[in-house]
Amino acid sequence: MGEDEKLEDEKILIIGRQVQTNLNTYIDLLGLDKDGNTVVIELKREKTPRETVAQILEYASFVDNLDYSDLNSIYQKYNNIDSITLKDEFKAFFNPESAETISFNKESKLLIIGENISPEIKQTALYLRKKGINIYCIEFKYFVTESGEELLAREIVVGKDDYIKKEIQTASLPKINESIFMEKLDENGKRVFKKIFYFSKKEGFLIKWGTKGFSFNIKYKDMVIALFYGYHKESTYGQSIFTSFEVINRKMNNSQEIIELYSNELSNLKYFIPASSNFKLIINKSYSDDEIERFINVLKKVRDKIENS
Repeated sequence: MGEDEKLEDEKILIIGRQVQTNLNTYIDLLGLDKDGNTVVIELKREKTPRETVAQILEYASFVDNLDYSDLNSIYQKYNNIDSITLKDEFKAFFNPESAETISFNKESKLLIIGENISPEIKQTALYLRKKGINIYCIEFKYFVTESGEELLAREIVVGKDDYIKKEIQTASLPKINESIFMEKLDENGKRVFKKIFYFSKKEGFLIKWGTKGFSFNIKYKDMVIALFYGYHKESTYGQSIFTSFEVINRKMNNSQEIIELYSNELSNLKYFIPASSNFKLIINKSYSDDEIERFINVLKKVRDKIENS
């Protein structure tokens, strides 16, 4: 495999932005590679100051102690969800053949990205690499041509022999809203979600928006309980609906009764399929008004079960 192909083959799943450490400092971006190793990313505009290396090493000392539970918590907070787990996202993003055997955070990779990597940073990073620290430096240049075309060039200045993707894939998008969400659907998705949004407004359900979609919630006493998550076709999960049994299980005393009802009703619909401990609907075809209404009726039954608890 050539060097350029090797670089293109690497992807980074971003799981956190401005992650607070135990020393009340903040990691610009925290990610995972295809092997489950953590990737600590420090972004610098203009020239990288001398203390950048010390800064990223400090972050690495914090990240080194994180277990899967910690990483999952960071991921869920970043994406504003508490049903989809980091393992689910990891499988969908990398599609590994043996995802269940992945051991997260066996080691860390450190990545400094800046417009101008100073000679001091390059020399120190090269020394650390010789001593076994996986540290990399990338310079980028941003151009606008006379025609208005935007260009982004990058060069790996430390670590070119090993690792890093030509274009880092991140999920660092702002929260979306209903209008943006609907624009990212095909006609099949619009048919389903238009009816769901109308139902939520009519019946007083709560829609909470995230970076990739929304959670559909019932307000019960002083709690907000997610019943399912909806995603557009550009998300990792594609145009889909995922139930959120974990949230119900965590918040309700009679959670097993509610989940059993929810699960049985969706199973009877036939077009929802099991997804780990939940159910999902992949919206890749047209669903009739009757099929959508039947799902909405299931949501009503679950709501009634919760409110009558």
